[in-house]
Amino acid sequence: MIPSSFPPFSFRLDMHSGVPVYRQIMDQIHGAIASGALRPGDQLPTVRQLAVDLSVNPNTVVRAYRELEIRGVLTTQQGIGTFISAQPVAVDEAERQRKLTQLVGEFMARAGSAGFTAEEIAARFQEFLTGSPNYSQMC
Repeated sequence: MIPSSFPPFSFRLDMHSGVPVYRQIMDQIHGAIASGALRPGDQLPTVRQLAVDLSVNPNTVVRAYRELEIRGVLTTQQGIGTFISAQPVAVDEAERQRKLTQLVGEFMARAGSAGFTAEEIAARFQEFLTGSPNYSQMC
């Protein structure tokens, strides 16, 4: 099955996050699969098209696609395109923990650059977890 259009989401890069671009592409594909925005059989943009869209070197896209193919997330059909694999992908706990560490690190860096201390952040997280009324003021 070859869909007539590309996925209903767009890739977005943050060149200031410190996360390698190929990793950001991989993480966004994983996230889109988890959220249901990408389903088995959906076609991804070609390497060339995604590289142009993101203004990155095509080798960066090749690396992301290749790593996802090795992990069974993507399949490539020569001359046709790259698709989300139909086989279920096992969740690697080490990968989940790496992603959580990455997200926390990115958040802490952004909050720190905005002038918040670790104590302020921890207090706000605690309010969030306990459903404190102060949390509703943030939204």
